[in-house]
Order: sequence, then structure tokens, then C-alpha cells
Amino acid sequence: MKLVSFQYNESKKSSSGILLKDNVLDLGETFNFDSINEIINEIDLNRFNKVSIKSIKLISPIINPTSLRDAYAFRQHVQAGRKSRGLEMIPEYDKFPVFYYGNHNSIGGSGQVFINKNQSKKLDYELEVAAIIGKRGKNISVSDADDYIMGYTIMNDFSARHLQKEEMKLSLGPAKGKDFLTTLGPYIITKDELDDKCITGEFGNRYDLNMYAYLNGELFSKDNFKNISWTFAQIISRISDGTEIYPGDVIGSGTCATGCLLELNQTNNTNIWMNDGDEIKLVIDKMGSLVNTIKFI
Repeated sequence: MKLVSFQYNESKKSSSGILLKDNVLDLGETFNFDSINEIINEIDLNRFNKVSIKSIKLISPIINPTSLRDAYAFRQHVQAGRKSRGLEMIPEYDKFPVFYYGNHNSIGGSGQVFINKNQSKKLDYELEVAAIIGKRGKNISVSDADDYIMGYTIMNDFSARHLQKEEMKLSLGPAKGKDFLTTLGPYIITKDELDDKCITGEFGNRYDLNMYAYLNGELFSKDNFKNISWTFAQIISRISDGTEIYPGDVIGSGTCATGCLLELNQTNNTNIWMNDGDEIKLVIDKMGSLVNTIKFI
């Protein structure tokens, strides 16, 4: 099932629904993630109106996450960045999955996005997968953690690299370089739709799904979800250690290998960044395309 949030073109009314081939079932109010399993498994879908995909605009499938965390789960991305700076791979990376908190009040979806002047210098995209939590839990084991994921979506963690570089010198983690915009979409795909691509293992599920990023139509990034070094099960177990997680929490994977301009510039000795009017398109198998056009203001 593909879960969406959308806005009607004429009335501008927002609603939630289930994406079909050419239509959307209008479910009415924004998803209540506390009862998402009932929506998926028990609700009578025949009683909802179908609306044409042409009459609506898809927005972020989850408009107000209860929280936004972002991990650092693709080892190759971390290793490439350190190697380009003449650094050995940090041994602590392999001890536990690390994450930081993003701004859950700065969420966008597909379409044009507005970037303030202070964030426009060395503007970067990040190609990521996001897991959406579907039930509450605490102190969750790795073996149980995949059961807390109700679905996945594409995530673009926009980054102002000139700000990030300055603030990281203070050893407190990214803040203003990250908190202005994260886009999600175009829909949340429920886990059952990915069963044929699932790779089960001792430390949780991986998925054989290709990941791509196109800047102005040119392929810049390519990786596969199965190459994730820390699984979402491991990340969720770490997050929930002594801490409650809630339905509607969003957890990003972190950038995949080659998945941002910073890594590509460091590796290839280039100086390419996003500019006013650029289009960034992130594509993941079965998850669709998240497309944003940049507008500097």
C-alpha cells in the first residue's frame, strides 16, 4: 500500500489517502499513526471516494512527524569522506549506530522548495531512505525492531555545507547547516510491498532496491539499499535504548555511497553545488521519485 498526503488543486484542502494507479482514495483527515495498522488491515476501503491524481498535488506523506532522526548508516559514504581528507576510518563507527536529531518542523514534499540566502551557499542534497515508525516501544531488541517499522519513503536531507563546516568545529554536531529543510515522499510504501526485495539477516532486514540521484537530469549518485552497514533494526534498537519511540517518528538512513555533492566533490576534487533553479530528483526502486526544484529567496 502507498500512503500519501495531498492538497486539492482548486480548494487547497489537504487530505490523506492511498495511492492507486491513476487515482487516490481520499481517507479524509491526516493519518493517525497510532492506528495505522487498522487503516491498512481492517478499514473498508470501498467506502472512500476516488479522486483523480490530476486534481491533486502530493505533499510530504507525513506532514508533522513526532520526531526526525538521521543516522550515519552507509559505511562507504563515511569512509570516502574521511579518505578524501587523509583520515583513517574512525573505529568507533563500527561499535554502534550513531544519529542526530533533525528539525521535524521543517518538512517538505515534492515540488518547489525555497532556500534562504544564508543556506544557499554550498547547498547540497542527500540521498536517503527513511523508515516510518508504526507503533510505540522502548528498549527494543534488534530481533524485534523491524516489527516497529510500518513503511519507508525517500528522504532528501538538504544541507548548507558552508554552515555545517563552521559549526562542526565545535564538536556538537550539525545544526543550522541542516535544520532548514528535509523533504519526504512521494509516498510511504508499506513493508508488505517490499517482501520480494527483502534480504533477511541476523541483524535485521535489508532491501535490494537501487537508489539514484539526478541533478538537472544528469545521474550523480547511485547505490543500493542493501549496502546499508547498520540496519534500521540496529538503529531503532539503539534509539530505543532507554527512550520511547512513537508512531509517526521518522528515522533517516543517512547518505548512501556517492549520495551527496560533498562526497563527490571530495572524491573527485570538484566544486559542484546546487544553484537557483536546479532540479534534484531522487529515485528508489518501488518508492517512486522525490523531485524538488530549488528557488533562492
